[in-house]
Order: sequence, then C-alpha cells, then structure tokens
Amino acid sequence: MSTKLITIVTPCYNEEQNVRELYRRTSAVMTQLPGYKYQHLFIDNASSDGTVTVLREMASGDPQIKVIVNARNFGHLRSPMHAFLQAEGDIVGILYADLQDPPELFIEMVHEWEKGKLIVAAIKNSSAENGVIYRLRTAYYRLVARLTSVEVMEHFTGFGLYDRKVVDILRQNFHDPYPYFRGMIAEIGLPTAKVYYPQKRRERGITKNNFYTLYDLAMLGITNLSKVPLRLVTFAGFVSALVSFFLGVFYLIYKIIFWSGFSVGIAPLVIGLFFLGSIQMIAMGIIGEYVGAIHTTTLNRPLVVERERINF
Repeated sequence: MSTKLITIVTPCYNEEQNVRELYRRTSAVMTQLPGYKYQHLFIDNASSDGTVTVLREMASGDPQIKVIVNARNFGHLRSPMHAFLQAEGDIVGILYADLQDPPELFIEMVHEWEKGKLIVAAIKNSSAENGVIYRLRTAYYRLVARLTSVEVMEHFTGFGLYDRKVVDILRQNFHDPYPYFRGMIAEIGLPTAKVYYPQKRRERGITKNNFYTLYDLAMLGITNLSKVPLRLVTFAGFVSALVSFFLGVFYLIYKIIFWSGFSVGIAPLVIGLFFLGSIQMIAMGIIGEYVGAIHTTTLNRPLVVERERINF
C-alpha cells in the first residue's frame, strides 16, 4: 500500500506570534505517525502584521510547508474553504492558528480514520472561555438542531480530519461563494467519528472574532440549514392578523353595547401599532437574511483571489 499524505490546512490572519509554535507542535505530532507523509498548507488572509514574513522564512527551510497569500482579507469563511479545496492530501486536516485546539489530537483522529471513518470531528467538551459565552453557544447549537433535519454537531468548529472523498464531494457539489463549512459537513452525512477535547484560552495575540462575525456565523448557520424561520414569519403574520381581528370585533361589540360610557383611548392603539411594527421589522429582517444569501450566491464570486503561492 502506498504511503498516504496528510495535509494540514491552517488559516491565518495576524498570527505571527503563533505560526512557528503551531508548526513545531504539528511536525512533532506527525513524527509519531511514521506510515504517513506530511504537508502543511497555510493560507494568509492579508495579515497586517509579520505573519507572511514568518511563513516565508518557514517555507524556505521546509519544502513541505506551502503558503497561499490572499490579495485582500476575504473573511473568516471563504479563506479557509479555499485552502481546504487546494489541499492535496489523501487525508486533510483543519487546524486553526490560535493554538486553542491541540495538534496532538491528530494522532487519535488518524486512528479513527484508519477504522473507516471518512470524517473525524473534534468536539469541544469544555472551554476556557467565558462560561456564559460557552452556554450561549450550546443554546445556539440546540436551536439550530431543532430548526433543521440534519445532524448538527455541538461545539464543532471545523477542527478535524477529512478523507479525500469528502474534499472531492465538497469541490464537485458545493459551489457556495460564502460557505458555511460546518453546515456542509452536516449536510453530506458521511460516517463521522467524534473525538473530544477541552479548548484552551488563547495565549498569544488577540481573537479576530467580534459581535458581527459571531452574529454573521450564527445567522448563516440558520439560513443555510433551515427554512423554518421563514415559515415562522408566515405563522406569526397569521396569528397577529387573527388576534387583531378578534380584538377589533370585541371592541366594536363592546362599544355598541356601552356607547356612551366606553372610551377606548389612544393607549391600545399605540401599543397595537408598536406590536405590529415590531413583528414587521423582525419579519423583514429574517426575509432579508435569506434574500442576502440568495444575492451572494447569484453573484458567484470566487472564494478568494490569490496574490502569491509559495512552495507549490
């Protein structure tokens, strides 16, 4: 049997403090898998620090380090997906550059792959991040699981190991210019093994996630996997119309019976207007998310534009 190639894909953005240590630890892990060849593919998303300089130095000393440098920052979803599709390995791993996920887990992942699992997903069973944030993430994953018919893995970030067959399926059948990788993995439904680990707190550098990126990812997960929110909007519209109709009939009858003594006043009118207005705003927001997703898809733009390739 020919020697299998493992390609580890690492997305980077302003990670000059971490990439050397990440590569050192990953290389040490791969020496414990003597039956495999190893290649490390870094994709830099137009870092503004010295990340590209460090990667260039690393690549000059090791031909198995390959680097893609993007022309600009294409976001935290498009750049990793592009690198994943460029990977040459018989097995492809995803490992983020922040060192919160342990490269040492790849040994266990490879053993699971050898058992015939085409996807080996690394799942956080605890996290050193704020406890409230971790519980909010848990609640979000459970909400998505209720809204969709596919199995969505809780606390799965993409860190894992994937058979070549998975890469080929994603390349041939998914052409989303704004890809939700976790949703794609859930959608294809191939045999999956799960390995668990406690996620560490970031030690060097600062997180690139903020409220907008987290909200963007959360809404993308819902709109990519489920139409339930759209149907809830329709249902809410029917319920609101029904309630308004019966209230109108009630006030009409009450006014006819107590014509002289009953004064509705302006408060119910104002409350009703604000209630209906808020429902309309929520409905427009939900519909807008789906329209935005359709707009992004119809533009059919490339995932990234590359500025440079090193060691290819």
